[in-house]
Amino acid sequence: MSASLRRPPLSYRAASAGFAAAATAALLVADLQVASLDPWADLRRLAAGLIRPDFAAIVPASIAYTVAFAVLGVGLGASAGFGLALVYARSRSIRLACAALRAVHELFWALLLMQIFGLSATTGLLAIALPYAGICAKVYAEIIEEADLAALRVLPPGTGTVSAFLYARLPEVAASLRHYTLYRFECGLRSTLVLGFIGLPTMGFHLESAFRQGRYGEAAALLIVFYALIGTRRLWVRARTLPFLAVVSLLALPATVGSTDVGAGLVRFFTEAIVPAPLREGALGDPGTAARLWDWFRPILTQQIVPGTVQTLVLAQVALVATAFGALVLFPLTTRRFSGRLGRPFGRVLLVVVRSTPEYMLAYLLLQLLGPSMLPAILALAIHNAGIVGYLMGRHADGLVYRLDAPSGLDLYAYETLPRLYGQFLAYCLYRWELILREGAILGLLGVATLGFYVDAAISELRIDVAVVLILATMGVTVAVEALSRRLRAALRIATLPTRLSRPLTTDTGG
Repeated sequence: MSASLRRPPLSYRAASAGFAAAATAALLVADLQVASLDPWADLRRLAAGLIRPDFAAIVPASIAYTVAFAVLGVGLGASAGFGLALVYARSRSIRLACAALRAVHELFWALLLMQIFGLSATTGLLAIALPYAGICAKVYAEIIEEADLAALRVLPPGTGTVSAFLYARLPEVAASLRHYTLYRFECGLRSTLVLGFIGLPTMGFHLESAFRQGRYGEAAALLIVFYALIGTRRLWVRARTLPFLAVVSLLALPATVGSTDVGAGLVRFFTEAIVPAPLREGALGDPGTAARLWDWFRPILTQQIVPGTVQTLVLAQVALVATAFGALVLFPLTTRRFSGRLGRPFGRVLLVVVRSTPEYMLAYLLLQLLGPSMLPAILALAIHNAGIVGYLMGRHADGLVYRLDAPSGLDLYAYETLPRLYGQFLAYCLYRWELILREGAILGLLGVATLGFYVDAAISELRIDVAVVLILATMGVTVAVEALSRRLRAALRIATLPTRLSRPLTTDTGG
């Protein structure tokens, strides 16, 4: 039997059952209690405020700051990512550096950069640009590598490498690069909103203040404006408007662009703040220093890294399976065959709103309603990611060609549509796994006992050396899950299925 006809070493059923069993085991140790005394009363007060949006309370500058940080942060990250993508496949060190950059969440970057630049525009821009450079480098490199090479074969002999890329390869990939960058800009808007929760003057800063003080009308108005920004981004983010947006964004940034003494801040950060405390007191070659270093690291490992990692994995596993169930329920809402011409637009709007709402903001809101536990974080991650996967699955379902005697209703869903899309569904879920883990770690800043909880505590106590160790642990866990996800996709023979918004959708992705 040829290699292309062999069964994959891992079946879809076995993989699905394994993840479901792991999630069931995780549920046994997850903290899912509802600590709020009367969540329904809180929900009624919230709903009453949200149906009466107070647009007059919005600070216009916060909208300008949100757009400015997203335009410039994503622009810097995408530009750096494109440069890195050109050598990504040929340099292992570049690939490792990019993996490290994208494994650290924007909020973690912001918390570290604040130690150097303070609460400034520089902190916000770099917090977005650094992880986005690593993300864009990987995706851009894959797009370039997968491009049709036919144009290269018709170039005249002696054509230089740069000319061959500019005239033969770049035109082939330009549309995909543009499409993905536009999607990344949507992510940048969400990231910028979340950065407001740590003090940057974006819409998120006012949103957090409005929720905390019970000004739900103002919160509703901010959310509506934010959804409008995302929903209309294709109208105002275009090639011909980018120079104008970049100039206006530069002018719109807060007056304080950075610390007045960045050099001293950098020196202090790299020579003192992130250096483990025992190494500041003795020479590295001194045997006593090594013992003190172990005494310093051991409680961090046993009391923070290990329990934080376990809780982060538990949260991510439950949220991943909840995402899968949610996506299977939601994607028919966006398809012509199931929702019809009238229902489909409403389903798409619902999923766009759900996927446009950052997990961090959802978790913050649910914590106000349900109290401190892992449940709000699980719900936030599942709702947001189910919206993304469901939206993409709906696009694939609309591309399917059905036979003339195809059944309808539940039979069409269970016996015709889902079997043909299940491989694609698993590809999306495995791709979102590492992203759910990354977001789950950062939700610790809201009080959930993941790795982010210990990072936030260390930074609050100005123990930056401990925070860096914890962030490195988070990076290691994220990279390990990314590698496992990649191996599982290869074992299931779904590694080549599209998992990004930049990929073209095929008419049949059954497996």
